[in-house]
Amino acid sequence: MNLDTSTLELFIRIASIGAIGKAGREFGLSPTAATQRIQTLEDSLGAKLFNRTTRSVALTSDGEAFLQHARRIVQNIDDARTDLSGGTKVIKGELRVAAPASFGRRHIAPYVTEFLQAHPQVHVRLDFSDTVVDIVEQGFDLALRIGELAPSSLIARKLADIPRVLAASPDYLKTAPRLETPQDLTHHQCLVLTGQRIWHMRDAAGETHEVKVGGNLSTNFGDVITEVALAGGGVSLRSLWDVSPLIKEGKLIALLDEYTILPEWNLWAVRPPGQIVPARVRAFIDFLEQKFRHLKAEPIKT
Repeated sequence: MNLDTSTLELFIRIASIGAIGKAGREFGLSPTAATQRIQTLEDSLGAKLFNRTTRSVALTSDGEAFLQHARRIVQNIDDARTDLSGGTKVIKGELRVAAPASFGRRHIAPYVTEFLQAHPQVHVRLDFSDTVVDIVEQGFDLALRIGELAPSSLIARKLADIPRVLAASPDYLKTAPRLETPQDLTHHQCLVLTGQRIWHMRDAAGETHEVKVGGNLSTNFGDVITEVALAGGGVSLRSLWDVSPLIKEGKLIALLDEYTILPEWNLWAVRPPGQIVPARVRAFIDFLEQKFRHLKAEPIKT
């Protein structure tokens, strides 16, 4: 099968505006020549891409599926040209990024405008969700992930450390039992992410402590834990990136800060395997890594 790049670009443009003749003129083609190009593409693929009427054309279900592939093929060719030209071409194209919801809103969204100002021909599509998406199947260029990575064929790049901390509000601590060792947590209301009732910590001597915590609240959404902790609901285990401003303001108090929460978390940028790294993806990863340098949390002393 020989897929001509200019024909793919014509197909993408027709899909965008819904008119073969108008798209053809943009490519210097007559309506008849443009129609023949699309017919040749359909014959090559063995699939009908458009439903045609006298007034307009619309993608078939096969056309919808092929459109995503066509865009990626054209973009990858453009990225390859950028690489071979020494990166002198303007970075452009759609960049699809997935990230955890809370982290994305707090630590990615504030910087997107700056990135787009530097690269105005890039279109960034952000997908913030606490569901771990299959970036290959769903067509993402990049995902930001926190914690330990499961074995996979994805290409990962570490961007930063993300230490975690135990914290509770002053109101909660006024009436709560003493908390001097990890085992003391068994006497506290601990706010947990669903399915994570065993907490692990390492002390300064390198000894690991395992504690099965209790409490009457669990949730699948990290920000809920922070809000309940602020309201005096118990002891939270959160990323220091998320709660350090609250601790500095005195709204939360760091607890057992001489212990390291295990496993130690990192922030990763993961991308699909076996592909040329598009210039827009490389630029965005480099940009985020630079931004996250200033978020390295300072030790908090209580």
